[in-house]
Amino acid sequence: MDDVSAAVDPRVRAAVAGDRAALAAVLTELLPRMRNLVRYLLPGDQDVDDVTQEALIAIVRGLATYRGEGRLESWADRVTARQAMASARQRSVARARFSLVPEQDLELLADRTGANQEDYVARRQVVRQLDAIPEAQRQVLVLHHVVGLAVGEIAAELGVPLETVRSRLRLGKARFNQLFATSASGSEE
Repeated sequence: MDDVSAAVDPRVRAAVAGDRAALAAVLTELLPRMRNLVRYLLPGDQDVDDVTQEALIAIVRGLATYRGEGRLESWADRVTARQAMASARQRSVARARFSLVPEQDLELLADRTGANQEDYVARRQVVRQLDAIPEAQRQVLVLHHVVGLAVGEIAAELGVPLETVRSRLRLGKARFNQLFATSASGSEE
């Protein structure tokens, strides 16, 4: 507990020290952001709650390692992204092994407290477009544009060459823009 920097938010220090109310406050604040990030990274809605819960557990377990050198949200984004990608790999292996047919997408029942309906609808449109992009391109798009990782950081995180990340980013952006243009022209008619 002495490892936690003085620059760390007092709520985080209290949570690390065992204050359950402080931990609950931190997690409650992070939850909507984490849920959105998981949904952006994973296709379909069926696993969002499970993966978000796994990410919450990873954050609780790793909270003592947060040093306050950056925003708590940025640190939590990285933990959440790692957990979501690990879960996606595990689920992919399980589907391949057992030839499972993915469930029909269920409408995500998000906690929309404080968010207006237009923001929710816009996020759902982005999610639908991300669902139409190949997983490798989707991951680099989200890690770059949502989590804010640089190309080199993404390459290190995914264990792929820099040029692969750049290529996936370029192709993913092109596909996303194509999908966005198609949906925008379809909604204006």
